[in-house]
Amino acid sequence: MEHRLDNFSNYLKENQIDMAFLNSTENVFYLTGFHTDPHERLLGLLVFAEADPIVVLPGMEAGQIRDAGWTHEVIGYADHEDPWMMMADKMKQNGISRVKTVGFEKQVLSYGRSESLLSLFDDLSVVDVEGQLNEMRLVKDEQEISIMREAAELADYGVKVGTESLEEDITEMEVLATIEYELKKKGVAEMSFSTMVLFGEKSGQPHGNPGNRRLKAGDFVLFDLGVVWKGYTSDITRTFAYKSVSDEKRAIYEKVKEALEASLSISKPGTRIGDLDQTARDIITEAGYGDLFPHRIGHGLGINVHEFPSMSHLNDGVLKEGMTYTIEPGIYDPAIGGVRLEDDVLVTANGYETLTKTPKDLRIIE
Repeated sequence: MEHRLDNFSNYLKENQIDMAFLNSTENVFYLTGFHTDPHERLLGLLVFAEADPIVVLPGMEAGQIRDAGWTHEVIGYADHEDPWMMMADKMKQNGISRVKTVGFEKQVLSYGRSESLLSLFDDLSVVDVEGQLNEMRLVKDEQEISIMREAAELADYGVKVGTESLEEDITEMEVLATIEYELKKKGVAEMSFSTMVLFGEKSGQPHGNPGNRRLKAGDFVLFDLGVVWKGYTSDITRTFAYKSVSDEKRAIYEKVKEALEASLSISKPGTRIGDLDQTARDIITEAGYGDLFPHRIGHGLGINVHEFPSMSHLNDGVLKEGMTYTIEPGIYDPAIGGVRLEDDVLVTANGYETLTKTPKDLRIIE
């Protein structure tokens, strides 16, 4: 983590930013190696252009950040104490008195906390540093990639458990519970997002809510799930048919698969990000299903399950080796159900690797 801190500190120095205050759990984890959810309590990382960094966090977690390998100063506060005043005192003790420009996370810092931050110094100007942190997190190193492979393998396992639990008349929630129970037995403490198990016409809802819909012959079954593993996420979607599939549903499935494979085929360094979306979208639109594909092709993946960049057709950025993201085209017909297929993708030196390995050919579960 030290090299990440050094890189960010150098960025501050080069851009005449005296200090950055970061309070998203994800960016704090990225720069410290410590992951926590402080709930309503303040978690903050102070990074300086010309001084050592400081972490402020609830005192009950101070020992945990040391266990995670943090060797710099820690301000652990009790619930009755003011962490902002403690930060001010610590900076004064460390000889940090001249702060004119402070960086912060524009999309994260609340109005109330921004007021507290601004009160620490006179005539303070602010600048957003979230874009720089997004760029730093965009390309994964070998350790991150190794963890993400493990997270993807666990997501594949979740789909396997789900398919093996399917039987006539079982409910979506019963299957969901089985998936999450079996993943917890593997050591997964947290899912990346609310697991989706959708049967029949409900698979035609891109963000449907699992409930007590019972499985029937001829239904599509859509699984969308992922895990948080060692601080990193996975995200997979697969759609299956139960006992039988109509010609209409088969045609929808094959078109989504074609769109996914076409988008994957151009995943390599230098490809315009928006072309991944446009390639898949053109295939689905030309087949007459354009109005039934309402979302972008995918999103960045890493510490957050949805992170920079947005993989929409408007994105003029280019793919870089080490980037990780999802590709997830879909066709959703609310009358008969829908299909989404999603892979986690790593850009390699000459192309791509799918981290998720569950086969994508149409499978009919008997």
